[in-house]
Order: sequence, then structure tokens, then C-alpha cells
Amino acid sequence: MHAIRLHTFGPAENLRYETVPDPVAGPGQVLIRVAAAGVHFIDTALRRGAAGPYPPPTLPTIPGREVAGTVDQIGPDVDASWLGKRVVAHLGQGPGGYAELAVTETARLHEIPADLDPAEAVAIVGTGRTTMGILLFTELGPDSVVVITAAAGGIGTLLVQHAKNVGATVVGLAGGPAKVELVQRNGADIAIDYLRPDWPEQVRAQLGDRRATVLFDGVGGEISRTAIDLLGKGGQHLIYGAADSAPLSLSEEELATRGIISEMVVGPRMLQRVGGDLRPLEDKAMAEAAAGRLRPAVQRFALADAADAHRALESRGTVGKVVLQA
Repeated sequence: MHAIRLHTFGPAENLRYETVPDPVAGPGQVLIRVAAAGVHFIDTALRRGAAGPYPPPTLPTIPGREVAGTVDQIGPDVDASWLGKRVVAHLGQGPGGYAELAVTETARLHEIPADLDPAEAVAIVGTGRTTMGILLFTELGPDSVVVITAAAGGIGTLLVQHAKNVGATVVGLAGGPAKVELVQRNGADIAIDYLRPDWPEQVRAQLGDRRATVLFDGVGGEISRTAIDLLGKGGQHLIYGAADSAPLSLSEEELATRGIISEMVVGPRMLQRVGGDLRPLEDKAMAEAAAGRLRPAVQRFALADAADAHRALESRGTVGKVVLQA
């Protein structure tokens, strides 16, 4: 099979498209003929050898932890009904997704809803489950005013949709006119280009007397520092990423003065909230997608172009979930 392999930590150019032996399904496992594999910011950090939620891999490695495709082979003791099914899975800590074939345990499998293609299913099983986890930290409704700092991203797209589904007022921030247009099409009430120096004034003018109740923050840096001023008393600042810089950190004194809560809601905090079991979040995201309430945005690259996908993701030149197609 063809796969992307990393032999040396470093830049995106170190990702090589190679021919490697086919994996084989073991007991309790299936072999998936991969149609789509997810690319995550974590993948770029691991490629550089940086520490994160996962330890740096043993080299050489095939990166990637989210795959969708068709079950091509079953291992011993696996129900034969899995053969030929369209499935999606998060591989957990074991990599191997950037390939034409991938092996995983049946306990990780989800059948793909009929109206989702494999790339969309990959976005839902990874980005979707994170979105469902973020939403555990707040309750949104018709009285909510939600600001999303990376509203054109994979998680941001789904947060916009969920907030609109429950009747909230949604302010979507994105960088550049093309991304702002996508945020508008996704249903945000207010879509603003945060690359413009007057963007906070634009938001306030459109909100009038209303203050934000929740700030979903996936950017960090100066944008987050400015966006935090949109929150009213009792507001929540929920951090799920820092694409622009370091996550915004506020002192206890500043939080008390502002009368808001600020917390990181991914990583250990999310795992603690779900008791270490992320599967229910995947189930919830898949159910929301099957019901038509969530529809991910996807940017597609060929498997052989994994290095281009990494460069685009690191330069913030992507929209939605980045996916490699075999």
C-alpha cells in the first residue's frame, strides 16, 4: 500500500509518500480501506517532535489518528457482518491513518450515516467529538450571545451550527473576506473579519446593548485579548485552541474584576468531565450529523500531498477540517 511516513522530526517536507507492507487485522480488529484520513494540529506538533497530548512517536511512523472507509478484512473473532461496511474510527493513541489501509479495533468503529461522505465522517468523529465535549461546559439557548473566534475552522463551523440550532445569537470571527463569507453562509447572525482594526467596534455596533455570554476561543493571542472585552458579567471564556499564539491567560484578579470565568476545556479537563471515555462524544456527534443538525466543513488534499496539507494548516490557510483522500 501507499502511506505517508515520517523518518525524521522536522518540517512538513519530511513527510514522504512511500510504498509499505499492507497491515493485517489481528484478533478483534478490522482492516479499513481508507478513503479519507483526518489531519489535526496535533499531527503537526508530533511531526516536529514536540510533546503534547500524545508522546512523540517512534520513528519511522505513519501519522494520523482518524480514518474512514470500507472494512476490507476482519480478524479472528470479529463478526462477519462488518465486512464491506462503510465505517469511521478514531484510532486513539496508535497512529497509522495517513495510508491506504489502516487497522483498528471493532470497539472504535462507527457506521457512516448514509448522507455523509468519508471525509465528512472523519471530521465528525474527530472534530465533532471535540465540539460535543466543549459544549459540556456551557448551556446555550435563545438568550445566549455567542462569540466564536475561529468560526471558519472545523470546530468553529460546528459550534456556529449548534448555537444556531438552539436559538442563540452567534457572532463568528474569521480572518479574511473569504472565511467571513463562509461563516455567513454557515448561519452566523454577525460575521466579522478580525483582520480589520475596527472589528470590535463592528461587533458592538451590531450587538447594540447586548453583551456576549460565551466566548468560544480557538485563536489566542491579541485577538482573544480583544474579544474578551465583549463578554458581560457572568460570561464564560472557553478555550479550545490557540491557532494564532499562546492561549489567553487571565489572572484571578482580572477574572474577578470582569466577573467572568475562563478555562481550558480540552485535554485533561474534557477527559475529566467524561470520565476518561470519549466514545459517548463520538456517538453524540455522529447522531447529530445523521439527523442533519451538524454538517462539517472539509478541505480536501490528496494523500500524496500530506506535506502541503500540513503547511496549509500551520499557516492558517485552511477552512474547516483538513482531510487527506486516498
